[in-house]
Amino acid sequence: MIKKEEMPACPVATTVQLIGSKWKLLIMRNLLQRPWRFNELQRDLAGISQKVLTDSLRSMEADGIIIRTVYPEVPPRVEYALSPLGESMRPIIKSMESWGLAYQRMARA
Repeated sequence: MIKKEEMPACPVATTVQLIGSKWKLLIMRNLLQRPWRFNELQRDLAGISQKVLTDSLRSMEADGIIIRTVYPEVPPRVEYALSPLGESMRPIIKSMESWGLAYQRMARA
């Protein structure tokens, strides 16, 4: 979690600090569908490096946006899912999707 003294005064800036990277938004888009495993995310997010995916997932977990579940199996299975805080971003991401679709339609016209 971001400490209170580290948070920007502007709430929009706080949101951008938490999920403003391209990759974090796309990770959240995927996790809105279902829990995903690391390799599934890496395959689906064309162009993301292993390091960036690892760093993004760790950061999002530390900020309370996602939950990492390790299953005691051999080999170990790890899944990532949105936390209730991450789920609260659903309407915002859906709005971004709607806006993007409208922009794509307008650009094609």
